[in-house]
Amino acid sequence: MAITFLKRLLCPCGSALLVTLVASAACAGPKLFESQEVTPPGEYTFGIEGPAVDRDGSLFVVNFGKQGTIGKLAPGSASSEKYLDLPEGSVGNSIRFARDGTMFVADYKKHNIFQIKRGSLEPEVYFHADDMSQPNDMTIARDGTIYASDPNWKARSGRIWRIAKAADGSVQGQVMTAARSMGTTNGIDLSPDEKTLYVSESNSGQIWAYEVRGNELTSARALKTFHADTVDGLRTDTAGRLLIARIQKGKIAVMQADGALQREVDLQGREPTNLAFGGADGKTVFVTQRRGGFIEAFRTDHEGREHCLQRPGCQGQATP
Repeated sequence: MAITFLKRLLCPCGSALLVTLVASAACAGPKLFESQEVTPPGEYTFGIEGPAVDRDGSLFVVNFGKQGTIGKLAPGSASSEKYLDLPEGSVGNSIRFARDGTMFVADYKKHNIFQIKRGSLEPEVYFHADDMSQPNDMTIARDGTIYASDPNWKARSGRIWRIAKAADGSVQGQVMTAARSMGTTNGIDLSPDEKTLYVSESNSGQIWAYEVRGNELTSARALKTFHADTVDGLRTDTAGRLLIARIQKGKIAVMQADGALQREVDLQGREPTNLAFGGADGKTVFVTQRRGGFIEAFRTDHEGREHCLQRPGCQGQATP
């Protein structure tokens, strides 16, 4: 199905360009919000997670073939290949790219965040904390500050870490303070203006919004309550909307910043774990599917914040 779908995307105008999912959006392609498989089942383990697209358009996903690896789906390809192995005993759960092309990988087994510099295949420990439960998911700001969710699944609680470079160049991490006790923090992303941090809590099914003030999370607002244990990763777009993986429900919820549900995108698989924006225009949403270990994708109408972050000149500001 994946190969058939990609062949169907050959652009008839000019040269043969794979459009919508992997190349220019100048030619017509599939309708918006209609998802199709783009890789064959079984490439990734049950731990498929952490999708992220680099500035060259390649998609990276953790746990290709076996735990502790990272797979790569190149633009135009209908199958992934192994990109690298993490150090022995480490297992990735999230990938994000900084503006300079550095890849960051959250290692939930060994409580590390690795950095892999552009052009390198060597993971280096960027931050480690023994008192982390994981980390789970991450988001990254324009200045390189990383926010990482840190759920304690057994206790059904969680925290958010803020990780940034100090004036002397050292990397410092702190648990962010908040007025409320958090549930199992999972998906996480910033608003386009980076004033708001959005967090999904899996145990309650709630999506929370916080104002970011240094190391403090203030003005907590519950935006939406879904069924318990049906929310996983989330991402924001340049319009300020949230796209939320509805694990067990087989959908991506598209929600406005005030919590209003705009639409739900039906998926091919029922257990989406996370998503990432890619394609030449940043309007292709790649979704990792736990059951079956494959990737599917659909077109949307706004560029992803993370895609904009890597594109020179893109401010990514939502209308206030």
